[in-house]
Amino acid sequence: MLSSKLTFVLRYNFLIHFLTVAVMGHVGLTPQAISVIGGFRAQGRTAVRARQLLDEALRLQDAGCFSIVLECVPANVAAAITETLEIPTIGIGAGGGTSGQVLVFHDMLGMLSHPHHQQFVPKFCKKYAEVGHSIQEGLNQFKSEVESGVFPGDAYSPYVMSEGEKETFDALLESDADDRRMKHDAAAAKLSQADEYETLKLYGANNNGDKKED
Repeated sequence: MLSSKLTFVLRYNFLIHFLTVAVMGHVGLTPQAISVIGGFRAQGRTAVRARQLLDEALRLQDAGCFSIVLECVPANVAAAITETLEIPTIGIGAGGGTSGQVLVFHDMLGMLSHPHHQQFVPKFCKKYAEVGHSIQEGLNQFKSEVESGVFPGDAYSPYVMSEGEKETFDALLESDADDRRMKHDAAAAKLSQADEYETLKLYGANNNGDKKED
């Protein structure tokens, strides 16, 4: 399936409606906009900014994104966004409450270049190291820890709110919980009624339109 990823910008909402490829949204730390947000900084650590991230994610869902990346935000914020959305979320530095996890494998495996797969190494190429097995072991361990819930855990969910900001954020969520629940149900109904989603199971939904839980 041809797809693309777009960092959240208000003007993209209009564009997404007219794209002929599947679009994944991206909110939180958006590396493409570091000059605007002041560098590589965690996002959503105040209640107001956290609520803005939730609203951005909702707008991306309404615009037609099939999934959203949540990057470098507090775990409770990512969990609240994931619970609110009907589409899945993929977390990177966003705690364990997202629908899935991702890491840049160059970073995860401590490497600077992609190794050649064994069967594609030319016969004239001298191999000075065998890293394929270590890479496979690392990827398998990452997969296992994500599936078991070991990763990311508290140790790798470093972005937190103060207790006061958490209370304020929870109050903001509570203030329009019914409205967000109605929007969630409407989005679920819309997706379950679309033949292409029922056929392709793009969102891993079950027969009730609920997100699949492992």
